[in-house]
Amino acid sequence: MAGSTRWTVPPERLDLRFEDKRPSFDGKEAFAEASRCLYCYDAPCITACPTSIDIPTYIRKIATGNLRGSARTILKSNLLGYSCSRVCPVEVLCEGACVYVGWGRKPIEIGRLQRFAMENARQPSLLPRAEKREGSIGLVGAGPASLACAGTLSLLGYETVIYEKAELPGGLNVSGIAPQKIRAEEVLDEVGFIQDLGVEIRTGQALGRDFSGQELLDRHDVVFFAPGLGADSLRGLSGARGEGLVGAVEWIARMKLDPGTSLDGIRSAAVLGGGNTALDVVQELASLGVPEVCLVYRRSEEEMPGYEHEWLGARKLGVRLLEQAAVTRVARDSNGALSGIELVRTEGGRPTSERLTSVECQLVVVATGQERLIELAAQFPGVACDELGCVIADEETLVTGNPRVFTGGDCRNGGKEVVNAVDEGQRAARAIDSLLRGES
Repeated sequence: MAGSTRWTVPPERLDLRFEDKRPSFDGKEAFAEASRCLYCYDAPCITACPTSIDIPTYIRKIATGNLRGSARTILKSNLLGYSCSRVCPVEVLCEGACVYVGWGRKPIEIGRLQRFAMENARQPSLLPRAEKREGSIGLVGAGPASLACAGTLSLLGYETVIYEKAELPGGLNVSGIAPQKIRAEEVLDEVGFIQDLGVEIRTGQALGRDFSGQELLDRHDVVFFAPGLGADSLRGLSGARGEGLVGAVEWIARMKLDPGTSLDGIRSAAVLGGGNTALDVVQELASLGVPEVCLVYRRSEEEMPGYEHEWLGARKLGVRLLEQAAVTRVARDSNGALSGIELVRTEGGRPTSERLTSVECQLVVVATGQERLIELAAQFPGVACDELGCVIADEETLVTGNPRVFTGGDCRNGGKEVVNAVDEGQRAARAIDSLLRGES
């Protein structure tokens, strides 16, 4: 698929049962909230935003009724300003840095104000586009990093083509973000906005299958490599694979995109992990009506890497925690159906021989990370990964060991927020522009 293609997702999905975590403002609400902003001269919220959006300026423009100006201010710094307004952990970024927090008062609802501006005034015509320039960029992966990079380069006048192995563009934004934060069709709408900036997207096109790294370099002057991460890591549980045991990213994708996904018959579920993805999944399962949901984490509650506010939300839904525990066996009945897990106690995150307990469950979701795409990166001469499997690149320009290959997003940073991927994609775009202009 390419050109003006618009993608859709099927109806009757589980994710449609979720309500917005931070619903839209209406006009009066937005005006009232924007009017609370102090418009700080040295605004800490700007510093806390990885894309450095001029937050006080766009809020002031909402307060004065200039929604086009507000949206333009956001898009100048972040082309994916809509999805970031929905999925960013504002509690620990912009809103967490609001001066009101230091005074013990409620911070400005920056995320909802940004969403209001994007929903009411986001248009491609807000952004100036340069005349066509010589230079073609091929981008691997249609996630936030590539979308931001391609959109920026297209506005600068370059030809940009994104190659995505999946049938839907959007990366984890479309398939891996909790539905209470953003739905797939809303992500695809933003993808359409990026297309309207002049970006071509070809889905069903996989590096290493449909073309090689060298072929991509032969087609384009520069390549931006941003395929994200690989499949869910099920290491240590390989012998237990089968019905009832699934990786977290795969589970979220099924819930958001597959109308055939059902939780019928699931009385109890266990989620393995302590990060934000694990916390998303336990909240989703509990919200969808699974009576018993537990989180199994190998360290203590205090050591969980997931955000505190997400764990608080899970606890309010009745999720229980089995801390300092690890799965030693996945049990199945005579028909092969998953029936439970056996746990041992851990010390320092490592399993011991001390048996802890057994947990009856019909579903186990593994949220302990994703595989690294080291072999895929090796498709390009000079591109290497570090000991953690992350692509090595210059911190500022995002250029790899190959001067014609740049990178960004999860494959480089190991898996951070959407806004970090957008920032890296846009920084790489500026560096690519300098390279094609002969300035670097």
